[in-house]
Amino acid sequence: MRAVGDRPPVVQLVYSSVENLSDTNRSLLFAGATSLLFWSSFDTLLPTLPQYIADVGGSNQQVGIVMGSLTFGLLLFKPSMGALSDQRGRKLVLGIATSVVAIAPLAYRFVDSIPLLILIRAFHGIAIAAFGTSYAALVADLSPVEKRGQLISSLSMARPIALFIGPALGGFLMSEFGYTTLFFSAGALGLLGLLCVAQIREQRKVSQPKTSAFAFSEFWQLLISPRFRVPFLVFLLGNLVFSSSSIFVGLFIRETQVNLNVGWFFATAAIANLAMRLIFGRVLDLYGRGLFISCGLVLSGLSLAVLSYAQSTLAFLFAALLEGAAAATWPPMLNTLVADRCSSEERGRAYSAALSGLDLGVVLAGYVMGSVAESLGYRGVYSLCAGIAFLTLIFFITLINKDLSSSLRFAIGRQPDFYALETAKKLKIPKN
Repeated sequence: MRAVGDRPPVVQLVYSSVENLSDTNRSLLFAGATSLLFWSSFDTLLPTLPQYIADVGGSNQQVGIVMGSLTFGLLLFKPSMGALSDQRGRKLVLGIATSVVAIAPLAYRFVDSIPLLILIRAFHGIAIAAFGTSYAALVADLSPVEKRGQLISSLSMARPIALFIGPALGGFLMSEFGYTTLFFSAGALGLLGLLCVAQIREQRKVSQPKTSAFAFSEFWQLLISPRFRVPFLVFLLGNLVFSSSSIFVGLFIRETQVNLNVGWFFATAAIANLAMRLIFGRVLDLYGRGLFISCGLVLSGLSLAVLSYAQSTLAFLFAALLEGAAAATWPPMLNTLVADRCSSEERGRAYSAALSGLDLGVVLAGYVMGSVAESLGYRGVYSLCAGIAFLTLIFFITLINKDLSSSLRFAIGRQPDFYALETAKKLKIPKN
């Protein structure tokens, strides 16, 4: 066996740097690496899986149905994964997520039946259900309140990086080597993520296991509570329009006969996403969550409006820039807002309730927008989604706080969040 000192200099430098980190920073580092590998695996299939479904004989509507079937696994397992994260630990649930994301891509390659693809896609959804709640809760657990927005935004940068790597890599592997190499590569990335999970050390005490009936009951109680029902609605509608863009943009570009690899659309969005996070990362905790969420929703609506009229490479790339900027603002800050509104003991369940809106957004994007695409075409899809994005902004700025006046002021960064635990403690507001 090679001794530590016999490692190559670069490997030795990396090894020493990691070993010298505190347990918290080391866990955050491996959590970020896990996120990057997890989403890279998932995103290699983002533009390519719809084309695979079409190539095995699926119609536009069937493409939407298969892609939307991801949410069956999400909806069925989200409450239990949130409760399991609180009761048995974030690390266990992250392990489940990375295991599923390593297995599911391999199954796609050996199936050319639409019903079986629906089942595999639903199984793939378990990975998102497990990862979304456990990763968000883990990062929030390790982040001090005064830097929570910055750290959550920074640690969620893995997603836009994966959006840069994954679709471009997936498009390249599919065109140069075929579907077999594509699906096996996606599985290998998931396996590497599982190895990173093994290096994470949790620093919170977990509660005693409770029954699954309790988990589902509390899930619905949290979902309809004043703290989480509006974040749930914004996540739902916001991800509906984002998922519609992601699912159909490759087919839309092909239909318009624009000479643009769909991977470059996602890469452009990812670059804009990263740039926005790097520019505004240090001020995310200074001006309030509401201001950045409002700006992000405006950018999302503008992106979809541009897509609905796009007829050139420049127009598609400009829409991608706006989409990336939107994704850098409202999702991480809404994520932070949820963390502000719950304690560590309930954080997994709170995220499972609020983030289930993301899952329903995928369902509506696949099923509803697939039907819209059949009847109105892709431009009709993006016109409708632009309207939904601006409607979501109206819901947010009028309903997010205790009343209309405080909601409007919070949405422009002029008032603190009424439901945040720190605010509630100062005002002695009972948690509900």
